[in-house]
Amino acid sequence: MIVAVLTDWFDGQVARWTNEVSEMGKIIDPLADKLCLASVALYFFWIGQLPLWFVLFAVLRDVLIFIGAGYVKFRYSVVTTSLWPGKWAVGFVSMMFIAMVWPHPVFRLYHVKEFFLYLSTVMLLYSFFQYCIRFYRIHKGLGYNA
Repeated sequence: MIVAVLTDWFDGQVARWTNEVSEMGKIIDPLADKLCLASVALYFFWIGQLPLWFVLFAVLRDVLIFIGAGYVKFRYSVVTTSLWPGKWAVGFVSMMFIAMVWPHPVFRLYHVKEFFLYLSTVMLLYSFFQYCIRFYRIHKGLGYNA
């Protein structure tokens, strides 16, 4: 999971450094992130480590954001990029996943998994509202940035 996060970040940096940012990359990279998050969340649910409400919430949020991005792409020819609150949210979810597999007893003692579960939930919800605001602004012709 750490390698996935780091390689995803590095890939984005290389694309920016080399001016190779593409419209397709702006679509495929977030889709890959969403599929990765969903598959890991489903695995942890399957083994009893994550509650169903969190998995459904995270997956539904991602599906709705992807649908919204598709709508503004095809209706207004705007390819949206990730918002920082969304990146932070995924970072907190990743930290929760890492805390779930790290075999250190301190993580259980201080309830690190639960801390990141609720922090992730708050950030996923906040970022969802930020994406909704962005899509609304594009729909109303008010600009791209939220």
